[in-house]
Amino acid sequence: MSVWDILTNYYPAFLVGLFVTLKLCVIIWGSGLVLGSALALAGVKFPKSVGLPSRGFSFFLGGVPLIVFLFWLHYPVQAMFDVVIDPFYTAAFTLSIVNIFSVADIVRGALNDFPKQYLIAAKVTGLTREQSILRIQFPLILREVLPPLLLLQVAMLHTSLFASLISVEEIFRVAQRINAQIYRPVEIYTALGVFFLAVCLPINSFALWLKSRFIRNLSEQ
Repeated sequence: MSVWDILTNYYPAFLVGLFVTLKLCVIIWGSGLVLGSALALAGVKFPKSVGLPSRGFSFFLGGVPLIVFLFWLHYPVQAMFDVVIDPFYTAAFTLSIVNIFSVADIVRGALNDFPKQYLIAAKVTGLTREQSILRIQFPLILREVLPPLLLLQVAMLHTSLFASLISVEEIFRVAQRINAQIYRPVEIYTALGVFFLAVCLPINSFALWLKSRFIRNLSEQ
């Protein structure tokens, strides 16, 4: 049985798994980009009350394997509070937390490294603070953070595979169930790899192009 045969025979199951994976990623990407950016802004504005705890928790997350963090929230935490939560929501919450603090680190770094002389020059030319932010600071920071943010979201798509370990019916778990029926691991996981390549390669290529085109040391200009 070839890869094409597997895709044509089991495409309904793959579509169900794909839908769950994309729904999971929409939650992870949306919450990470919005809340992570907001956390970064708050951390820069309130460095002691928000920035320091945020960096501390981010450092903690960086030292804990994602799968361990996921299992903590799925098993001992739920047993501790005597609750049962749908694994999908546990996975979405866990991966969103990781994405939020990862996005916050990227955006906060760009905000802290932004050359203050740009804002001083804007003030000298008569621009208001709001105009300086919208016309100078925001565009420059956006082009600085966009490539790493895109690469981070691709990485979060890859980490969504861990959701299968707590019984979330995403595309990797569907592939495992199909493999248990027909035992064609090479063909099945090749089909899964083709899917991820089709999704991730364009995003990776776009991010690398943006990085080569726009990212540079702003302090040297």
